[in-house]
Order: sequence, then structure tokens, then C-alpha cells
Amino acid sequence: MRTLYLRNVPDEVGERLERLAAREGISLSAFATRELAVISRRDENPALLAALPDLGVEAQSVVDDIEAGRAAR
Repeated sequence: MRTLYLRNVPDEVGERLERLAAREGISLSAFATRELAVISRRDENPALLAALPDLGVEAQSVVDDIEAGRAAR
């Protein structure tokens, strides 16, 4: 496993991270490691999207249907 050292982390960022970790009852290091793992998986998103089948449905059509459904409520 690697060890990362972060420099120049603004105080307010560090304080927010500490509060978030405390809410979950875990260390700041464990919290930061988990969050970095989640963020790093974004690297795989383009490949995942490219692997999806093309269903021939336009994105705007989906958005329009969702908005129409919301308006009907």
C-alpha cells in the first residue's frame, strides 16, 4: 500500500473532513482513504459508459419525459 502525504490543505477543509469522519466514528485517515477510493473510481466511468449498448434513445427525450411526469403530479 502507498502512503500519501497531503500538503497545503486549507484549515477549513481539514476541519470539515475531521467533522465528517467524527460523525461516522472513523479516523480522518480512514475517511480520507475511503473518499479517495470513491473518487478514483471515476477514472473508469468513460469505459463503463462506452460499454453500454446504444438503445437509440435521445437524452433530451428522456429529460422531456421526466419533466412531463413531474409536471403531471
